[in-house]
Amino acid sequence: MTDADLDPVIHSASRLRVVATLAALDRGDRIAFPRLQKLLDMTAGNLSTHLRRLEDAGYVAQTKTHVGRTPATYVELTPAGRTAFERYTQTLTELLKGAQ
Repeated sequence: MTDADLDPVIHSASRLRVVATLAALDRGDRIAFPRLQKLLDMTAGNLSTHLRRLEDAGYVAQTKTHVGRTPATYVELTPAGRTAFERYTQTLTELLKGAQ
């Protein structure tokens, strides 16, 4: 097992923080974009860039809707994203055990 076995989409520090935060939600739950942005202390542009990369990989889904007349975006981890994160954490755990 080497660090090359770690999913490069998730392995970026910012994307790892995003996925870990979304994985902490119950399956099927979603979070409002501004709330996620605040939790991660990221700019809207930076978060959007990382979410787009995760969405392209099929790891997150974004739902754009309206609350009244105000646009709202909700973000959730897809089943594929949850599986990828579980695989990532398993691989990282194995790598750390091997480094002892």
